Amino acid sequence: MSVLEAFLLGIVQGLTEFLPVSSSGHLIIGKEILGVNVNPNAETTFEVLVHCATVLSTILVFWVEIWKLLKGLFQFQMNDETKYVIKLCISMVPVIIVGLFLRKQVEVFFGKGAVILVGGMLLITAVLLSLTYYVKFKKRREFSYLDALMIGASQAAAVLPGLSRSGTTIATGLLLGNKKEEIAQFSFLMVLVPILGETFLNILGGNFVPEASGIPLQSLLTGFLAAFFSGLLACKVMITLVKRSKLIYFAIYCAVVGAASLIWQFFV
Repeated sequence: MSVLEAFLLGIVQGLTEFLPVSSSGHLIIGKEILGVNVNPNAETTFEVLVHCATVLSTILVFWVEIWKLLKGLFQFQMNDETKYVIKLCISMVPVIIVGLFLRKQVEVFFGKGAVILVGGMLLITAVLLSLTYYVKFKKRREFSYLDALMIGASQAAAVLPGLSRSGTTIATGLLLGNKKEEIAQFSFLMVLVPILGETFLNILGGNFVPEASGIPLQSLLTGFLAAFFSGLLACKVMITLVKRSKLIYFAIYCAVVGAASLIWQFFV
């Protein structure tokens, strides 16, 4: 993997991790277009690095909110901050179950023919985002524990490449009647622990070995920095777009890219 390829894929990861267009799906499409062909260890190493970069960008954007949650949590009282952390924990349960018991089955979807699946899932993402624009639900007064579980279930479903994690979770929250700014923040915070947990498991399992990946150090560093800074920008932009109800444009984008991916695989 060259420095330029790492730079382009890092930007793709950073932007699409937060924008509702599927980071995993775009990485697959990006590798296909660039002709990047690396061994499984190299692929895992690069993806772990760029995911860590986007986690760091999330922490930087929400550091005030995260610090407030931690201070409230360690008061050891059932205050608003503790309730919020409990909801975050509840939302993680479905994706933890998938990670622990269905990891091998999920990995199959990233193999041969993945672009076809990505195309189909992007079309589903387009439908979900369109529903947030055309379907109006009565706003709820409180973000409930059940809401957190349902949003967590949608995050677990988004392990499929092409089904946007942020798009699916934000769409689910909006369709449940939650406030725009509240669901945007929750969607970004709920992914921090699962990504860090997956990174830890990869390190323990020996899958994260930069020196044995065959990818030059400068390429790894370039990909990391590209993902971090593009993720920083995308996170801030996405919060603004959710507040302004501009997700319909991403629905159109996902529909176009999804259809193009299927046409490319079947007819080109």
